[in-house]
Amino acid sequence: MLSRHHDPILAIATAPGRGAVGIVRVSGKGLGRFVHAFFGRSLPPREAVYLPFADAAGAPIDKGLALYFPAPHSFTGEDVLELQAHGGPVVLQLLLARCLEVAAQPEPATQSTVLPALRLAEAGEFSERAFLNDKIDLAQAEAIADLIDASTEAAARSAAQSLSGAFSNEVHALLQALTHLRMLVEATLDFPEEEIDFLQKADASGQLERIQHSLHAVFARATQGALLREGIHVVIAGQPNAGKSSLLNALAGAELAIVTPIAGTTRDKVQETIQIEGVPIHVIDTAGLRESDDVVEQMGIARAWEAIAAADVVLFLHDLTRFAHADYQTGDAEIAAALARALPSSVPVIDVWNKADAAPESRDQGIVLSAKTGAGLDALRQTLLQAAGWQAPAGGTFIARERHLQALRRVEQHCDIAAAHLASQAQALDLLAEELRLAQAALSEITGEFSSDDLLGVIFSQFCIGK
Repeated sequence: MLSRHHDPILAIATAPGRGAVGIVRVSGKGLGRFVHAFFGRSLPPREAVYLPFADAAGAPIDKGLALYFPAPHSFTGEDVLELQAHGGPVVLQLLLARCLEVAAQPEPATQSTVLPALRLAEAGEFSERAFLNDKIDLAQAEAIADLIDASTEAAARSAAQSLSGAFSNEVHALLQALTHLRMLVEATLDFPEEEIDFLQKADASGQLERIQHSLHAVFARATQGALLREGIHVVIAGQPNAGKSSLLNALAGAELAIVTPIAGTTRDKVQETIQIEGVPIHVIDTAGLRESDDVVEQMGIARAWEAIAAADVVLFLHDLTRFAHADYQTGDAEIAAALARALPSSVPVIDVWNKADAAPESRDQGIVLSAKTGAGLDALRQTLLQAAGWQAPAGGTFIARERHLQALRRVEQHCDIAAAHLASQAQALDLLAEELRLAQAALSEITGEFSSDDLLGVIFSQFCIGK
């Protein structure tokens, strides 16, 4: 994508399908001639003009609004033209074809085409242009896609925070502090004969400690932002007829899964995404775990174990009405042992005791609830938030991705090693300087100041066409 970013591009910028309004967007250098060729007149900058969109014969395709944004005052930093028409797929395709036709036709005066090689935009290419032209940084560009894909109000607000630059500002503040500290260290390396100890006089240890403290705060908020973006995968597991499907329906507030008293009703995974305090929770109902001769049920059980292996949290559902039976206790014990073998210790397994409304006795440990009446569901929701590690930051949060967290972890590691070098008697300043440089480079990856073309290609290819 990077090798073609000088080509003028166009795309339908609204979602596929019918709608009240549809937008065709063109971006490139020198769109003034294209605008004049399309409309037979120039357009005032950044003003909506209502006028007809005509085909080559002068027949109207539609009437709508045209907005012209000369560079650099546009989203992409290039000249941008937006055509806002009625949102029918045929109308938008006709406008798209007309744009390509106008761009390819020669001007009478020069006999050159209006625009060189106007082409259809690739996924995310408008946002990529904005990044390459320094209109936004990489974290802000990613926030555009996250805002579009947000599944909860909290995720949308956090993505908007990142898009406005909240996350980037935190990163830049850390970068400035690291740059200042590196300057002091490099000065000490360049002038070793000086009697003044630059690092001690400038409180280098205190500066690094403050950087680490700020880094921990940013990482905590980014972790919460990543949780808002990704959510957690919760798998409901247990023996047949423990009420797994009923619990999924109760959490979702809808009859998603079939519920019958027949053991083995659920044969495949059923998934629904709910939100708890804005955190997306992907709840997966699975087949009852037991020995079975039924080939179809065996396949469902195998898929259940696959889902369990990929879970962030497992709800081990028990049936209070049957727990006094020895064979049921044996089945639960076997499942518990299998879960311990299948899951790493970092994945919590939460014991949930269902059918409290019909059980003669309760339990002292775990969550006691009734999927039928809803009693105990609020306690389960809060337990899931705790298991996810959700703590709404006092200063709000910003959306973040796993690559951001990985970069921040590397920064933290390099700062820890740098602190060890600074505290040592030997004070290996060359090693200290290198660790600070590596920390700065890792931090710069977040905003895209040091990013490979491959990384950019992967990120922007996940955007929608027209954005």
